[in-house]
Amino acid sequence: MRTSRLLPAALLLLGAAAPAGAQGIIIPDCRDCRTPWVPPAGRIGLPVESVQIDTKIEGQVATTHVTQVFRNETGMVLEGTYFFPIPKGASVSDFAIWDGDRRLAGEVRPREEARRIYDGIVRRRRDPGLLEYAGEELFQASIFPINPRSTKKLELTYTQVLRAEGGTVGYRYPLGVGRNASPVERLTGTVEIHGQGALRTVYSPSHGIDTRRSDGDRRVRVTFETGRNAERRDFQLFWAPSAREVGLSLFTYREPGKDGYYLLLLSPPTTLEEREYAAKDVVFVLDVSGSMAEEGKIDKAKRALEFGIRGLGAGDRFNVIAFSGDTRLMESGLIQANAEGRRRGAEFVGRLSPQGGTNIDEALVAGMEQFPREAGRPRMLVFLTDGLPTVGDTSVARILEHTRAARRDRVRLFTFGVGYDVNTRLLDRVAAENGGVADYVDPREDLEVKVSAFFDKVNHPVLSDVQVDMGGVRTDLVYPRAMPDLFRGTQLVLVGRYRNDRDLQGVTLRLSGHGSGVRTYDYPGQRFPLRADENDWLPRLWATRRVGWLMEQIRSNGEQKELRDEVVELGTRYGIVTPYTSFLALEPGAVTDGEQPRPIIRRDRDPRANSGGMPPPPPAMAMPQDVTGRGAVAASRSAREMQEAVTVQGAASASMQTVGDKTFYLREGVWTDAEIRADVRLPETTVAFGSDEYYALLGRVPALGRYFALGEQVAVIVDGRLYRVRAATR
Repeated sequence: MRTSRLLPAALLLLGAAAPAGAQGIIIPDCRDCRTPWVPPAGRIGLPVESVQIDTKIEGQVATTHVTQVFRNETGMVLEGTYFFPIPKGASVSDFAIWDGDRRLAGEVRPREEARRIYDGIVRRRRDPGLLEYAGEELFQASIFPINPRSTKKLELTYTQVLRAEGGTVGYRYPLGVGRNASPVERLTGTVEIHGQGALRTVYSPSHGIDTRRSDGDRRVRVTFETGRNAERRDFQLFWAPSAREVGLSLFTYREPGKDGYYLLLLSPPTTLEEREYAAKDVVFVLDVSGSMAEEGKIDKAKRALEFGIRGLGAGDRFNVIAFSGDTRLMESGLIQANAEGRRRGAEFVGRLSPQGGTNIDEALVAGMEQFPREAGRPRMLVFLTDGLPTVGDTSVARILEHTRAARRDRVRLFTFGVGYDVNTRLLDRVAAENGGVADYVDPREDLEVKVSAFFDKVNHPVLSDVQVDMGGVRTDLVYPRAMPDLFRGTQLVLVGRYRNDRDLQGVTLRLSGHGSGVRTYDYPGQRFPLRADENDWLPRLWATRRVGWLMEQIRSNGEQKELRDEVVELGTRYGIVTPYTSFLALEPGAVTDGEQPRPIIRRDRDPRANSGGMPPPPPAMAMPQDVTGRGAVAASRSAREMQEAVTVQGAASASMQTVGDKTFYLREGVWTDAEIRADVRLPETTVAFGSDEYYALLGRVPALGRYFALGEQVAVIVDGRLYRVRAATR
């Protein structure tokens, strides 16, 4: 029996491409086979059965332990070359391969030999996907044997010192595998951060994360998990070790000669005592029309409302209004939320029973009128209904007009639509016009759980009437458009564009608002540069929020050509799926070299009437003209989710890929940058794939590496020059 051969390489400096980040990969071979091993479906590398990441971060020193399991699905004994991109400046402290239940430690190859092996594989296989593994530092090992129908487990541990910029520390784990590499079937990750002070902001633009805090916010445990179909992107995590009551983190991205993008995160502490939260006024307005008797909705709504009342602080004031054909008030004005007041509120709610129609107009006006004219504290109106206006004034336009006339200063209006028989345009508009948010509870969701979770959040306001002074930096198209309040356990996420004629350093940002009194926080030393390459996910995050806002305008005010055209342009430029674009099926002949792709434009209410007989869009992409019904609720939710997006979602398909902040379309076999239009006139450089000129160009312009990795034919604009890769002559 042949023994396992372990030949790990030293860290390898490769000048061919910039560090794009890539999951570890085994490139297999079979020298004893009669025919060379050919990966299935054009994939490179063995299938990755699972990856487990365990990272511990003390201050700014991160130690990452990776366990990877690869699978040999063939009937052949394979040997393979293992590659893993190491962050710049990191050092490998341990590497091992498991042979059954035996853990075998690795040895080190000379750097020059590792470089020679890698270059030889890339040139021999002529596979662009391998270029993504040519990071500035690359770990390499030879592995034998990989037995038929078996798995091979590898462990790797490395340590790195993390960079801190602008008071924010960032960590990245390479998961953005080559576009034709085998997917990771199951990924689990844990990151434990131990800070010397409180960690205010913990944020990932790449993955949905769960966080658990302890030790006065000085310790944070972050977990995430993805499955086979998850989009491939590097895991990124940022946090701010802040001693301030409200932590601030700033991220920027800017290409030369273009507007910049910025992301501002505001994070309140989670450890305030009850007495430190601002006293507030709350009016609960509950629909008790006859339809609320169906499916136990009234009982769940009452329990949720009782939960909200119990969570009020002794310094708060509140009232409850029940409405059907008319309105019933618990009191003629706000009462104190002491023990007696909360008891009375619970008793009033307990006696409610469903009957009659739905007079939304009168209920909204009555709710507004409960608040005093003067505004000295946070004020919220929570409105819950399961139906359309059927009694009183039923015109949406007049209901909005009456609500505006009754409006009180600084009242935030939050609406909940229960089920699908609601007017989403009315609930969305009335919430948006009054600084709140519309949400919906579909029949599959638990009304009590969802509404109670909302009450738990808003019962702990940290800062209301929030304002951010950008210190003279010119900004525009900032989302959200209306500044929301800051509550316990939430982060305020502002995304916008900025412009300036020179690097701005030492900018002081100022946050102000009302808590227990007027509060002001200064954050000096912020930077808005003319060029920033690090956060290339930011333009797509901004575009997602912009599209969400545009879709909301279309839903509220009707479709207008300029709004629809901008949605199509943004969807095409940034690879965002919208009701007006489809990247899964383009019109025949819609894409030609040198032209923008022409996504199918949906103009008909009946989705089946689209050009080409396409199937209806999924519910999340329902037509914006819908006002009521399941599609309307889905469209409203989709627009809201886009406006509140905190992670970057791609829409990759067989004919579209996103790389960093760029979107590429497959046009006549060429992966073409969406910025390339028929009228583009730029200096050009053309090279043949895999030629000496090709590798020399990658050495001179490392930023091209991740784009060239798309395939043998690529067209991309970088720093004002058009680069074309043509297929090599075989």
